[in-house]
Amino acid sequence: MNDNDKYVIRAGSTASGHFETVIRAKDAGWEFSSLRILSLAADESEDLESGGDELLVLPLSGSVSVTVGEDTYEIKGRPSVFSALTDYLFIPRNTAFSVRALGPARIALPAAKASKDLAVRYCPVSEVNTGIRGSGVCSRQVNNYALGNELETSHLLVTEVITPGGNWSSYPPHKHDEHTDDERELEEIYYYEIAEGGPQNTAGFGLQRIYSSGKQIDVCAEVRDRDTVLVPHGYHGPSVAAPGHDMYYLNVMAGPAEDAVWLMTDDPAHTWQRQAWEGEQIDPRLPMYGKDA
Repeated sequence: MNDNDKYVIRAGSTASGHFETVIRAKDAGWEFSSLRILSLAADESEDLESGGDELLVLPLSGSVSVTVGEDTYEIKGRPSVFSALTDYLFIPRNTAFSVRALGPARIALPAAKASKDLAVRYCPVSEVNTGIRGSGVCSRQVNNYALGNELETSHLLVTEVITPGGNWSSYPPHKHDEHTDDERELEEIYYYEIAEGGPQNTAGFGLQRIYSSGKQIDVCAEVRDRDTVLVPHGYHGPSVAAPGHDMYYLNVMAGPAEDAVWLMTDDPAHTWQRQAWEGEQIDPRLPMYGKDA
């Protein structure tokens, strides 16, 4: 008996209106983290309010304009999550705004319960903190949009990971479910996109593992394009990309601390992997792109 059905949210199962995916904090059974994926045809728009949340307007594909009061921000975006970084916009709590697609566009709205009144902020690609984590078959590219960069948030952390086909990421397994000197309590959402592959561009898949660190949880699931996985607690990892199918996931994290840091502890049985990386080469397929893409 496992918890796959409880924590793995299949693509389209929460769709509503222009939203392909709607994961609210109360739906997940926690307090802070949430995510919506907005899909708009060219020139379509959506009027939104942040309410008690802070959020990012983060294009997955396409370009958008965002109007907040009398100000309009042009977000160049990108062709896809596998081709480039993106510029983006920070929206504080209690703010009304409108998103208009400049062509077909899909936009992630990662959000968290907020406790500060901050300003609207446009963030260019130059402010994205991007780099390579791991080596060998554990090589992956990490792009930080609200983590370790210049953007101030009260609780929201947002990063995305690109894993080449056949590689492992979110490894070694780690957890962040208590507040200590070495950890921060963070609710986490994984939103997946899986690249097609092979001579016939067939659909791909990945694997996601979550398991107990004292509070019972057991997830070992196949994940496919546009699936979402909830991580309320426990060790999580690996996230494995099937050979021939590059894997993307967007991580949304938030918790009660206001220091905006990501602190975690490895499963002691697997932390030796970090030392093993030191003797291996980075996968030559990485980086898939940089700030000049």
